[in-house]
Amino acid sequence: MTETAHVAVEELHALLTVEEIDTGIFRGIASAEQPGRVYGGQVVAQALAAAARGIDPERQAHSLHAYFLRAGDATRPIIYRVLPDFDGGSFSNRRVVAMQGGKPILNLAASFHRHEEGLSHAVPMPEVPAPEQCPGFQEALAAAGQKLPPFLLERLAAFEIRPCPPVRDGDLPQRHQWFRLAAPLSAELAADAVMQRVILAYASDFALVSTALMPQGLGFFSPGVTGASLDHAMWFHQTPPLGDWLLYSMDSPWSGHARGFARGAIYSRNGDLVASVAQEGLLRVKPQQA
Repeated sequence: MTETAHVAVEELHALLTVEEIDTGIFRGIASAEQPGRVYGGQVVAQALAAAARGIDPERQAHSLHAYFLRAGDATRPIIYRVLPDFDGGSFSNRRVVAMQGGKPILNLAASFHRHEEGLSHAVPMPEVPAPEQCPGFQEALAAAGQKLPPFLLERLAAFEIRPCPPVRDGDLPQRHQWFRLAAPLSAELAADAVMQRVILAYASDFALVSTALMPQGLGFFSPGVTGASLDHAMWFHQTPPLGDWLLYSMDSPWSGHARGFARGAIYSRNGDLVASVAQEGLLRVKPQQA
């Protein structure tokens, strides 16, 4: 592992650690020096980190539901207001409003559940090549004649990503990619189940809704394509083992009316279903002049 990778993971940890500035009010630091839209996964993750503050550590987040309202400015801090709606015998619920310039940019609700034993089942992990058999992310993009914008390279610096070769399952567009942190977990992070969920929330927004562009042979950075996340839902089935490879399996059963819907399942390397994700996004395609 390079020193750059260690620094990138430490910076991600710092980015997602929100500061309490008053009772129920938190601040997330800015993520960039240059103007641009805040990455949706960052706002969701920081909002989840704020929601988890003050929750009994025996209760971990099991679900979140978020709506993106306005584009955020990546050069400015984000203020998070947390409303403690409910603390019951087994569950706690929090609402979070993320704000910039006095206006909400995201609403999020998160639910926390104390550990209980119960009935269990899970859909098995798809059969895909191991991460060692898959190309690196930039290598795969170069082979397809594509290149990531610099701001995305910075956003993904804390992760190693390896896309699996394309697969077809009838008419269902789908993709699979392995990912892990680019450097080993520190002792502090390895013991922090809350932050591990927060980091997984950050990673869950990358590339998901672009799966809805696959039937048209397009991607998020194809000429004429503009898009933005509209909402994001996530269910945590267990604490993610971030120290090892995770498989993100994504599909899109529908798109239309300038919107696309996508689903995701995140598995540990040994096949355990770690989390489920659903997202709808705005997808507009401007016709290209000949």
